[in-house]
Amino acid sequence: MPEITTPDSGLVAFRQDVHKLLRRRVLEAMEIVLEEELSEALGSARYERSDSRRGYRNGSEKRTVKTSLGSEEIDIPRGRVFKPDGESAEFQSDLLPRYARRTKAVDDAVLGVYLAGGNSRRIRKALEPLLGEKHLSKSAISRVVARLKDLFATWSERDLSEEFFPILYMDGIQLKVRLAGRVVSVPVLIALGADETGTKRLVAMRLCTSEAEVHWSSVIGDLRDRGLHAPLLIVGDGHKGLQKAAKAWPGARVQRCTVHKLETLVAHCPVHARSELKRDYRAIITAKNAMAAREAHSAFMKKWEALCPPVAKSMLEAGDELLTYFDFPTSMRTSLRSTNSLENLNREFRRRTKTQASFPNEGAALTLLYGLIAFGQIRMRKINGHGTLRDLIKQRNDQAA
Repeated sequence: MPEITTPDSGLVAFRQDVHKLLRRRVLEAMEIVLEEELSEALGSARYERSDSRRGYRNGSEKRTVKTSLGSEEIDIPRGRVFKPDGESAEFQSDLLPRYARRTKAVDDAVLGVYLAGGNSRRIRKALEPLLGEKHLSKSAISRVVARLKDLFATWSERDLSEEFFPILYMDGIQLKVRLAGRVVSVPVLIALGADETGTKRLVAMRLCTSEAEVHWSSVIGDLRDRGLHAPLLIVGDGHKGLQKAAKAWPGARVQRCTVHKLETLVAHCPVHARSELKRDYRAIITAKNAMAAREAHSAFMKKWEALCPPVAKSMLEAGDELLTYFDFPTSMRTSLRSTNSLENLNREFRRRTKTQASFPNEGAALTLLYGLIAFGQIRMRKINGHGTLRDLIKQRNDQAA
């Protein structure tokens, strides 16, 4: 019987042909780049005579590499490059380092699946359409993940003397981690900074047994030891341990998170009066300027001292640190009056890790959280009013001088 073709089968065949052609073109491009790399290292192209030649070619070798379009065999040019002492060394490619069998695109795909909570079996299954029957081995996957751990270790010890974050958000996120043979819920203390352009960047992350002063002091002390300059403003949730530890930067101002404070006030208020409480509180937070905010604050205290003393007492505890953001440009205030920037990050952390009942150890938890940021799985926008940050920094520097 003649073979029956349908529009769908024709489309599939066309796609397969295009895919094969694309794979071949990618491999040809890789071979061209490898050849150009070697020519640049030697100072002359193939068969070219030149007095400035810095080495010689040494044939080629076949190597199977896993690219973003699958596994293929390509020709890797070989050569030896002269060193200043007259000796020669094997040419090393930047595109495909020696012994490498995977391109960065595949490594990033492996990390992407890992960061989404996948184990080795899931990673191999997810990459099956990409790599065909030639799956990555379990050991290969482990090596790629180990690369992420090395990156995290380097990041955790990096020099911070050349970095400056005018705004620093500090808070903790709870994770379940196996420690000392038991699964326990422990906080990961996180510092999120906004740099001079307003871009949010993860600054520090440490797993501790609590949010006590000793642990926050350890985090801030480590940042100072590595050269981080004091920020203009620290935005925190009002935890006593963080409040005391923040004094290590005497020049930094403190903003108490207005969202956390409202939650505390509501907890002290009878249910039937909570709507009224929120309305009065909102009048303070959304005031047009500092003077109007302080007037609303005075009215709030007078009213709630009579209606519900515990609410007034809790409000008094926050002091002027609840209204620090009014001393900053209007365009920035919504980004400075709460730790929502960090809460959004924490929310993404929780969403990405909810499939994991617990982490096997401290390293696994921190590496995963770091990887979600480092490899773009979680993206953060700039803070509001970031265009005024440079003026604030200049103003602070002028005052210091």
